Amino acid sequence: MHITFLGAARMVTGSCFYLETEKSKFLVDCGLFQGSSEERDLNDRSLPFNPADLDFVLLTHAHIDHSGYLPKLCQLGFRGRIIATQATTDLCQIMLTDAGYIQEMEAEWHNRKRVRQGAAPIEPLYTVHDAQAALKYFYPVHYGEEIEAGEGVKVRFRDAGHILGSAILEIWVHEGDKRIKLVFSGDIGQYKQPIVRDPALIEAADYIIIESTYGNRHHINHEDRTERLAEAVNRAVQAGGKLIIPSFAVGRTQDILYHLKKLRLAGQIPLDIPVYIDSPMAVSATEIFRRNSQYFDEETYHLLRKGENPFEFPGLHFVRTTEESKRLNEMEGKQIIISASGMCEAGRILHHLRHNLWRPETHVLFVGYQAEGTLGRRLLDGAKAVKIFGEEILVKAQILKIEGFSAHADQEAMLQWLRGFVQKPAAVFLVHGDADVLPVWEQKIRETLNMTTIIPELGQRFDLAEKATEEKSMIQVPDSQEQLRQLLLMLDEKYLDFRGRLRQQANQIGPEGLMSLAAELEKLNKLIEENSFSS
Repeated sequence: MHITFLGAARMVTGSCFYLETEKSKFLVDCGLFQGSSEERDLNDRSLPFNPADLDFVLLTHAHIDHSGYLPKLCQLGFRGRIIATQATTDLCQIMLTDAGYIQEMEAEWHNRKRVRQGAAPIEPLYTVHDAQAALKYFYPVHYGEEIEAGEGVKVRFRDAGHILGSAILEIWVHEGDKRIKLVFSGDIGQYKQPIVRDPALIEAADYIIIESTYGNRHHINHEDRTERLAEAVNRAVQAGGKLIIPSFAVGRTQDILYHLKKLRLAGQIPLDIPVYIDSPMAVSATEIFRRNSQYFDEETYHLLRKGENPFEFPGLHFVRTTEESKRLNEMEGKQIIISASGMCEAGRILHHLRHNLWRPETHVLFVGYQAEGTLGRRLLDGAKAVKIFGEEILVKAQILKIEGFSAHADQEAMLQWLRGFVQKPAAVFLVHGDADVLPVWEQKIRETLNMTTIIPELGQRFDLAEKATEEKSMIQVPDSQEQLRQLLLMLDEKYLDFRGRLRQQANQIGPEGLMSLAAELEKLNKLIEENSFSS
């Protein structure tokens, strides 16, 4: 069995891992490279395999640096299943379509310049049509459900606590009398963050592939980040200007809305300051969040039970049309504008920055990771002027940053997750991290957990069969105990999923249906009460 690191190797973006077994070939994630022009150019590279030969793709979550190359993969001949959670499937419907539109617009912009230079036009990486065509290959699964993904390959999706539907992957590969278990962390969320549940703990793996985004730092606590958000809002209000928040449309925007509502209810920010969500994708994503409440944590679930929508409050406006967006730049005075993209590389945020960066009363608040080479990173690094749409804009606005809102776990949270492994893996591969972060994160893992670590290079291939354990010795607990533990995990995941789906459909179930359901649940309750499971 081999693994090749085709992305997110000594960099953050472009997550893509190619696995070859005796009987199957598949990918874990298939994302776009983002950031500097050198990284973006990697999207045009030749793949070391024929996409038509792939059996399936396992997708950890919907963010474009993990999913954004899928339309190109399908355009090149892939026809297998793209296996993901239902929420990831729903989110990809809007995110991949939007990515296709951005590819078309970028190609059109470049071609206008090329025509003036007498150069031949270029084609977009893929189109909206390509993105929509890729959606038919998605195959949604539930958390905790163990499925046969391909011949000799089983997989189980576990909650990663990063964004709605994000997953940690447990993958079992059978080759002869050997069984190799790989665990891909995907992007791990921070513990006790709102809306989504905490990352699931995994107890055993032969190999772990773990993200490293914040492997060299610690986030501020939840109370501090909420207070800093209040400070940013009040500073902008006092200055009489706009507070512009570049934000990822999926996950981060909903998180900010959640906290703004809490601050309003607590009287920590003015009630009369309007909030505008100026991102069509964020508007659609927020609706998907509402529809997939079975993925929410207990606190958010209880809010919904009380009839409170955590993503709505008086003074909140969802901006849908281009005309509405343009009018925001004509409006003076205090307001909060939340817009994508989160790294200021595309989308309506560029127009807001173009019209407001030169104003001293403007405040720009970054609440997420900014990759090297992005406009967001240049602003954070103190650029005095930046180019937007070819025009040089002076930066006189106040540039602020709050790190605690990241949907990525910090160093301590990732260590906490790794401590859950009762069996030490043969190796831990560190991916999805900047070059200066990876050595710090590697040293911390070695010193704290005494685990063998590897920082793979882009394109590097590893033979995993060399250290594969015997099937019987892979889990260092008695078989019966392991089977019981896995059964309990499965029941827990299925219960949470069932409860969420039941809550969604409650208004559609008639009186007869409710009586029938109550009778079945009573049978289940009786079965549980009658079985003491004594030896």
